[in-house]
Amino acid sequence: MGKKYVYLFSEGNGSMRELLGGKGANLAEMTNLGLPVPQGFTISTEACTQYYEDGQQINSEIQAQIMEYIEKMEGITGKKFGDLENPLLVSVRSGARASMPGMMDTILNLGLNEQVVDVIAEKSNNPRLAWDCYRRFIQMYSDVVMEVGKKYFEQLIDKMKEEKGVTQDVELSAEDLKELAYQFKAEYKEKIGADFPDDPKEQLMGAIKAVFRSWDNPRANVYRRDNDIPYSWGTAVNVQSMAFGNMGDDCGTGVAFTRDPATGETGLFGEFLTNAQGEDVVAGVRTPMHIDEMEQKFPEAFAQFKEVCSILENHYRDMQDMEFTVEHGKLYMLQTRNGKRTAQAALKIACDLVAEGKRTKEEAVAMIDPRNLDTLLHPQFDPKALKAAAPAAKALGASPGAACGKVVFSAEDA
Repeated sequence: MGKKYVYLFSEGNGSMRELLGGKGANLAEMTNLGLPVPQGFTISTEACTQYYEDGQQINSEIQAQIMEYIEKMEGITGKKFGDLENPLLVSVRSGARASMPGMMDTILNLGLNEQVVDVIAEKSNNPRLAWDCYRRFIQMYSDVVMEVGKKYFEQLIDKMKEEKGVTQDVELSAEDLKELAYQFKAEYKEKIGADFPDDPKEQLMGAIKAVFRSWDNPRANVYRRDNDIPYSWGTAVNVQSMAFGNMGDDCGTGVAFTRDPATGETGLFGEFLTNAQGEDVVAGVRTPMHIDEMEQKFPEAFAQFKEVCSILENHYRDMQDMEFTVEHGKLYMLQTRNGKRTAQAALKIACDLVAEGKRTKEEAVAMIDPRNLDTLLHPQFDPKALKAAAPAAKALGASPGAACGKVVFSAEDA
């Protein structure tokens, strides 16, 4: 047996960051804790390094291991890629050891093609969901894997909304979305010169290569240089079975912190959107509700989520930043990591963790970046006083044409 490049979530753990990346290690750790994680596998950072050594190719040994793990994943989920009875759909995410911008965006709903989309439409009794997932997948795959720009697809969506006389994506019908999917595929063919791939395994290989490629893109390289992250680290790839937050009103998706990242106050802080997929929360297309409102909507999932938060905080002994999905009222955890926070919050959280018995004083001191302490030494407004203060004046909203005076085109004219 050669080198092991692929790990099921159940085969890893939190101490394997170097091999599995931050995301993969945390998915493995959550799986070990018995939390509800959609199962899958992680392709290691060593596979990324090997990809570059092999001249930007995934060699046959690594490909064979990926194929073997697809079968293992199919066994765990009871679903199969491209199957017309119980099709498997996955998300593909990058996950380096250190979280960094510039890496590839997530691809959701990978595994869809025109046959599978019909199966999902029928099984879910929700053709709109099926075609919405497919058009999103074509859009993401084209943008991220094949580098066909987002704007072409946005223009097609805008044109469709205009024709139908609606303003929001959610107002488009299943038929509209089906038509959009065909338009997207035509756009792909025109830009790439080949048909959009129908074979889920081909789609997956394309997505994995795109993650590896993103390790070497200009934005990632600049960030690495500025933050002393070695090029040799590489990135891992996480392939995870999909949980659907957009199957109806008993579904949703959210992001949350176990404490307020601005102030460090204890208590859940986050946002939730019903009938949505992950990127909808971040994209700001619809206004999400505060995480507390999730309790009214999904009492059982919310109670379970609160329990998961306390398990994760006790386990990592730090404030967590989490992504999750609710599918038909059932909670699925997609990610957790130590949350980023302001200097003020860092200080409060460190003190609170000591008071709660989760950290020793020495550990708490080590958690705070000395470079950030400087910001705490400057005068600060009391948030309560700010809220209570009467405004001295209100600024006018900017309006076009409010400037007055002479227009001067060159120094001689003045």
